[in-house]
Amino acid sequence: MPPTLNSATSFAHWFRQCTPYIHAHRGRTFVIAFGGEALDDPALPTLVHDIALLHGLGIRLVLVHGARPQIERRLAERGTELHYIGGLRITDDAALACVKDAAGSARVELEALLSMGLANSPMAGVRIPVASGNFVIARPIGVLDGVDYQHTGKVRRIDREALRAALDAGAVALMPPIGYSPTGEVFNLSAADVARAAAVALAADKLIFLVEGEGVTDAADRPASSLLAGDVDALLAGDAGLPEELAQALRAGADACRSGIRRVHLIPRAQDGALLQELFTRDGAGTLISDRPFEELRPARIDDIPGIRALLEPLEQAGVLVPRPREDLEEVIDRFRVTERDGTVISCAALFCWPEEQIGELACVVVHPDYRTRGRGDRLLAHMEALARERGLKRLFVLTTQTAHWFRERGFEPAGVGDLPTTRRAAYNARRNSKVYMKRLAATAESAQVP
Repeated sequence: MPPTLNSATSFAHWFRQCTPYIHAHRGRTFVIAFGGEALDDPALPTLVHDIALLHGLGIRLVLVHGARPQIERRLAERGTELHYIGGLRITDDAALACVKDAAGSARVELEALLSMGLANSPMAGVRIPVASGNFVIARPIGVLDGVDYQHTGKVRRIDREALRAALDAGAVALMPPIGYSPTGEVFNLSAADVARAAAVALAADKLIFLVEGEGVTDAADRPASSLLAGDVDALLAGDAGLPEELAQALRAGADACRSGIRRVHLIPRAQDGALLQELFTRDGAGTLISDRPFEELRPARIDDIPGIRALLEPLEQAGVLVPRPREDLEEVIDRFRVTERDGTVISCAALFCWPEEQIGELACVVVHPDYRTRGRGDRLLAHMEALARERGLKRLFVLTTQTAHWFRERGFEPAGVGDLPTTRRAAYNARRNSKVYMKRLAATAESAQVP
């Protein structure tokens, strides 16, 4: 059945919104890690279809897979199990045999799915070469506190040249949680550690963990949209009761950020399409870990003007704001503060000061309609008030025709044109008949600090 007009329009709008991300991601290197649970999920082919789509869009992909459930099943069949001490597993000879068997089976299954080319499927006409091999040089963990961890190891280094050669040839690189030593030994590794090391070695643009469950949540039990590396340290140091696999992904992600990886993503694997949503929409579907804030309130720059204009124009056309041409914005850009989210300006405000009268005007207060939640407008206002206090102002006023209630609810009181600074009073546009609202700024030690 052909799409309806509404659905076709929605699709076109969605596709256009994806375009900047399609261009930005082409030719980039992403390392994607997922646990062995994905291999047991009947929805695995759907995930592989999404991975194939990324490859088709020109993204260089390294896939790192775990195999814990598969290893544990094989051990159970042999009447044994993995032993853990202090969160580290001991890999004896029997366990290593199961690791090799599980990793080999996982590799074959993933290669088979990436080789599909059935008609009437997302893989129709697709050919994706897959490269796997001894990319990981490992060493034993050794003996810790008297415990011999035997064949459990850690990454010593990544064969960066071989891995890059595979990616340059157009292949998807497949890396199991196994490493090899120069002496010919095989070691059982953490998939999170392998993914981190591969991302750092390749200077990857993104390190992505497809995690089980909901991932990281905030104080309101909602998925956390972003974390700084320092936040991860605090989370891991506390008693958060995190699953071990999630803790490993968080730890590896924070370490990767400190080693130069700008973006680390934790995405709920079981959520259909979450990988695509995270990569091709502004708000994503998971948690972003970075060394710098994903959303930042900062002074505006000249190159922010297009983003500011995009916020102001709809309100100017509706008569809510006085039009400000680009030339005017260029002259006063130093008065503006903006909130930037993933490279997009989502809010702005300007402060004009009359220091001799200790009064200032708050103007162009706009938050993008998609982000008028979670107190962004209040944070912006608090920031501007703190900035006004820092500059020695005692009062702050706004001129408004349609948003009086918002300012009234935040402490602004009705005032008159005669209360405006002399020069501002002379420039008052009587035809607009804007209402004047004034707020006295309480000088406190806490509020004197600009965020």
